[in-house]
Amino acid sequence: MGDSLKLMANLPDSSVDLIMTSPPFALRRQKEYGNVEASEYVDWFRPFGAEMKRILKEKGSLVIHIGSSWNKGVPTKSLYHYELLLDLCRDFYLAQELFWFNPAKLPSPAEWVNVRRIRVKDAVDHVWWLSKDPFPKADNREVLQKYSESMEQLLKKGYKPSKRPSGHDISENFSKNNNGAIPPNIFTIANTDSNGYYLRACRKAGIRPHPARYPIELPSFFMRFLTATGDTVLDPFSGSNVTGESAERLGRKWLSFELSEEYLEGSKFRFDGLQKDLIREV
Repeated sequence: MGDSLKLMANLPDSSVDLIMTSPPFALRRQKEYGNVEASEYVDWFRPFGAEMKRILKEKGSLVIHIGSSWNKGVPTKSLYHYELLLDLCRDFYLAQELFWFNPAKLPSPAEWVNVRRIRVKDAVDHVWWLSKDPFPKADNREVLQKYSESMEQLLKKGYKPSKRPSGHDISENFSKNNNGAIPPNIFTIANTDSNGYYLRACRKAGIRPHPARYPIELPSFFMRFLTATGDTVLDPFSGSNVTGESAERLGRKWLSFELSEEYLEGSKFRFDGLQKDLIREV
């Protein structure tokens, strides 16, 4: 437990394979875990970025899940998360931008969406994948998805190479069975957990659960995509430690830093739940 800037300073250079994190967003409404104003966000994050670059291995990756924010009093969006990306790209390469679509997200901001009805709800968060090297360690064969029914039929019947109306040539390699489809850069995950083991255990112990938890599918995807068994994963803003749970499940070494002792105590329940899951699987 402690300030992640100080804790990261104790880590050796080039010692971490993946930093997977969701830092506090620059939201208009202050949260109990702390928020930084949008106008101050880039300056606040800059020393964290410097430490992240130092401790990442040359082929390592930094993945940041970050939500957007609205400007005070007007129905226009803040650019703080784009400003953060541009600032980070002074020291990192932008390997790819990805997006998490949460169809279960509530309509917000209420003033513009529910009351005045002049905007639609925000339901997409950004995920920046950054790297120290233009060719970071990555293998999309580790995150292949199930083929669609139409693709399954095409593989059975075969495909005749042809040119599409767009002018693209589709070769005979298109009909090769690669044991799954390459996933797109959009995750559709409904974040609806309201009674999972972590939440039930926190309630029973009288501990406040962390209010902003991303789904385990998010860190699990990047760990499978960007790391191998035994690699080291760090989350410097761990909250309820979803990242640590995912790393434990996937056989990665992990470090998680958190300022709040209460959130740290609650995060221990994730590993009680993990043991119960492993027992059920056996």
